[in-house]
Amino acid sequence: MAMTALFRMKWGHKPQEVQAKTQTPVARLPSEDDDDDDETLTRAPIRRNSRFYRSMRKKKPSSSSEQQESPSSSPKPAVDPDSYRLSPSAANRLSPSPKMQNPPFRPGISLPSNGSAVLGGARSRSPLAMPGGWSRRQEMEELSERTTSACSMQDKDIHTAADPDNITLRLVRNGGSPQKMSVENTCRNLNIVKSVDVLYQEYRDTSKQQEIEQRRQRDGLPTAGSGVTAAPALQLQLRNSMHSLSLWQNLDAVKDSGHLKTLEPKEIILQEAMFELVTSEASYYKSLELLETHFLRNPLLVNTLSQSDMHFLFSNIEDIMKASERFLMDLEHRIEESILISDVCDIVCYHAVNHFQVFISYVINQAYQEKNYRRILQENALFREKISILENQPKVKGLSFTSFLILPFQRITRLKLLVQNILKKVEENSDREKTAILAHQELERIVKECNEGVRKMSRTEELISIEKTLEFKSKSVPVISHSRWLLKKGEVQQMSGPKSTRTMRSRKLYHPIYLFLFNNLLLITKRSSSGEKYQVLDSCSRSMLRTEDLEDQGQTLASVFVLKLLENQEDREVSYMLKSESISDKLRWIYALTPNRRTRFLSTSAHQPDSPQVQCIQSYSSQEPDELSVEMADVLHILECTDDGWMFGERLHDGERGWFPTRVVEKILNAEIRAQNLKECQRIQQAQEGAQGSRAASRGRRPVKSPQYTPTWTDL
Repeated sequence: MAMTALFRMKWGHKPQEVQAKTQTPVARLPSEDDDDDDETLTRAPIRRNSRFYRSMRKKKPSSSSEQQESPSSSPKPAVDPDSYRLSPSAANRLSPSPKMQNPPFRPGISLPSNGSAVLGGARSRSPLAMPGGWSRRQEMEELSERTTSACSMQDKDIHTAADPDNITLRLVRNGGSPQKMSVENTCRNLNIVKSVDVLYQEYRDTSKQQEIEQRRQRDGLPTAGSGVTAAPALQLQLRNSMHSLSLWQNLDAVKDSGHLKTLEPKEIILQEAMFELVTSEASYYKSLELLETHFLRNPLLVNTLSQSDMHFLFSNIEDIMKASERFLMDLEHRIEESILISDVCDIVCYHAVNHFQVFISYVINQAYQEKNYRRILQENALFREKISILENQPKVKGLSFTSFLILPFQRITRLKLLVQNILKKVEENSDREKTAILAHQELERIVKECNEGVRKMSRTEELISIEKTLEFKSKSVPVISHSRWLLKKGEVQQMSGPKSTRTMRSRKLYHPIYLFLFNNLLLITKRSSSGEKYQVLDSCSRSMLRTEDLEDQGQTLASVFVLKLLENQEDREVSYMLKSESISDKLRWIYALTPNRRTRFLSTSAHQPDSPQVQCIQSYSSQEPDELSVEMADVLHILECTDDGWMFGERLHDGERGWFPTRVVEKILNAEIRAQNLKECQRIQQAQEGAQGSRAASRGRRPVKSPQYTPTWTDL
């Protein structure tokens, strides 16, 4: 700020009436753009014992030495950027360049002697050069005071340029103009980030395992710990493990402040929830930075790939890093303002609206990313060798390259769950609840767009692939459509019906047929002898399908069901008696062909507190379109369960439904936990419905305002 004021004052202006001394034009102050012009400028007589003269005398050898250095030897920066930087790009913006250290003038500004300042090549007249106004004495006194102040600041900058504690960061306060804040004042929040030595993959797995351990202890099941502890205290106790992030209450600043003695336990838990969002973002950025430095910028890997393959693998990961960097800077600044965190969801909402769109394009491209990665591994032996070397280095901590590539989607979904956790703990009808609701809605929108984008691309490719294999016997049915996608496909056995003993001996009772079930169409086909083509035998709209379970007809028909086509392609009713491989496969076909009307429109709010719930203890990726991918610690409400190891359930936090194996989940035995899970889910739904209702009611009159937040960073 002081240097900006220096450029605005009247340097080198020759007054119209000056008594006692004859002034010559004052030389403009050197900057990085005018090193070669120093010898051509004439200088004004200056008192040799003045502070300004001493500063110029100290500055001159530095400038001359820079000119004598060869281009190949770059001067060493005054501050090691790694000591406080967020990223290489951030360090380039925040750390001064070698030429700018003595003195740190802004580039592109020159101060000619005619009383005008040149800023970015445009010349503007100085207010001191305008005719009229001040008297000569007032003018000279003001100029003398400004010169003394500016020279004092300049002299101080020369002596402290090499001191990292005095490097300044440009931040914008909420509702204010750009200000400068020293690193010494921000050491608290920067130390928080620097102290995070856990990669995001480690944090994510550990935090999910802690949720499972917490539930097991409350269920009375054996765990790594012993004893029974209250839920909030247990949650904090488990987070103190080796690969966990630090707790808010363990910070020295929090202990010294005395907040732990005055705050209620609920508020401490809320502070921990908000602090976890901050530290997890720091851990996420740490992993992104490792992805950039260890893989993306590593010559060992880059030299093995073409430019197109580099784009396929890394996509817009640099944009993802910039978005995370901005987000992390604002979260750090919020903690720096007060160790008692006021809110973080307003920051989340701001960045979700303005900067998180880059997640969508990255996640949508992940399908191509995976395919091309498998292709490169097969075709490029040198890449396969180098990636193995990089994955085995200690800094990667045994993590695979692909675990870094999927970080953005994992983070945006985890961020939504962290905001949900905050929303569960804030006071009802408070400002923090409003910002949490808005942040959750924006994150949910981004996650849905990511999922829909991925599904749309995969569905279109799948339809094209299926249509190439179909052969229509009579009436052709168009398969490819923007509003159509595959729900389930597979082989079942068609029963020919009751036969005599002679007929059963001479003819097969079952004939294999292959079903393609789309969201609005069913195709009944027969696989060709080559197994590559499918001949379409019949078709029907999905809304005209009916099923009947024959389980009560005896054990022989336990895996048999009847499929009725009320109106097939020939406009007549047809029935097929079908046998599946197992009971669970039969139920999955029945649910897909004709969803149970009792549970199809059943919302989570209609579930009873004693309804069965399970928690996922092992991640599972779906293998069929009707299956549900689940992650560790996911809580699901059970709608159907089979005896051969399959469950049909609904995930509480997003309402997604599907089948998954019983072996990857554990039943929640504690009725209080089930009731609490349902209550928290209902609160989130009601809060969102209330916010949506308010927006609908205000539509046409006045839009609902998003939380007002101004970022703490500026793009330089």
